[in-house]
Amino acid sequence: MTRRRSRYRSIASLQRDERVCRACIEAGYPLESLPIAQPYAGQRAYVFGQAPGIQEGQERLPWRGRAGRTLRRWLDMDEQTFYATFYCASVTRCYPGRAPSGRGDRTPTPREQELCAFWREWEFELMRPRLIVTVGGLASRRLLGVRSVTECVGVRYELDGAVAIPLPHPSGASGWLNAPANRARVADAARTVVAELEGLGLRV
Repeated sequence: MTRRRSRYRSIASLQRDERVCRACIEAGYPLESLPIAQPYAGQRAYVFGQAPGIQEGQERLPWRGRAGRTLRRWLDMDEQTFYATFYCASVTRCYPGRAPSGRGDRTPTPREQELCAFWREWEFELMRPRLIVTVGGLASRRLLGVRSVTECVGVRYELDGAVAIPLPHPSGASGWLNAPANRARVADAARTVVAELEGLGLRV
């Protein structure tokens, strides 16, 4: 049974409820994992993606597959540094299954996105992140209201007292990264993220 309190005092209590959330299942959506929640150790930088993949759903940890390895390579971070620096979350918290086309994973519906927004809103309230990195078009649109990845990658936004910098999704399913000009934009954007981490004193 999904439980959502009217108030949370800690990430630990929030995650206890998040890890057993079945709101989307109860609303009739087909999901293929339980929710993903990364251990919280005081991180003030926040990575916001689209949804867990199949490997993340199995391990119940974020960014465990190939896309995660690519993201860490962009930021020039090993696993330990990455997870110590960033708290990783996503628009929806369960693996949604494969897309009907068979290419990539299913994009969560708007209703699923709304059902999961509760957890992100409380994370922001409790963590007060100083740097937010959105990864992929859905996360950037959801959080920043942008229209496309092309217009926003590497741009510095202000969001509720935090700096927000979008990156594209590092998935091999995206053709956006095939263009040399776009790969150059990613390299510049990653340098911007690292510079912000260092400027804010958040680099571990």
